[in-house]
Amino acid sequence: MTTEHLPFFVGPEMPLFGNTFSPKKTPPRKSASLSNLHLDRSTREVELGLDYGTPSMNLAGQSLKFENGQWIAETGISGGVDRREAQRLRRRNQQLEEENNLLRLKVDILLDMLSETTAESHLMEKELDELKSVGRRRK
Repeated sequence: MTTEHLPFFVGPEMPLFGNTFSPKKTPPRKSASLSNLHLDRSTREVELGLDYGTPSMNLAGQSLKFENGQWIAETGISGGVDRREAQRLRRRNQQLEEENNLLRLKVDILLDMLSETTAESHLMEKELDELKSVGRRRK
C-alpha cells in the first residue's frame, strides 16, 4: 500500500501544522508577587488578620464559642439549659459518679467478706463431719 491511496496522509510535502514548534512567550508580570514572605509582622497582621480571637461555630442554629477549654453558648443558653443549670448538672453528675464508685467499692468488700465466710463455713462443715465419723467409730 502506498501513500497515494491513504486519504488522510500528510506527507513531508504537505505540512498540516507547520514544520517548527514555536510557543508564544509569556509577558512579564506587571504587579508584585502576592507572597506574604516579604511582609513584616505588623503588615501581615493588618492585611491577613492573624489575630483570630476565640473559635466559634454555629451548630443546629445554636451559636457556640470555645472558652477556657469548653464550648459555651454565646447567648447564654446551651440546648435550652442556661449556664448555671449546666454547671449544677455537672456537679450533680460528679457527685453521682463518686457515689457510684463508693458503692462499687462497698460491693467488692461485701463480696470478699461473703467469700471468706463461705470458705470458713465449708471448713467447719468438713471438720464437723470428721468429728461425727470419729464419734461413730468409738461407739
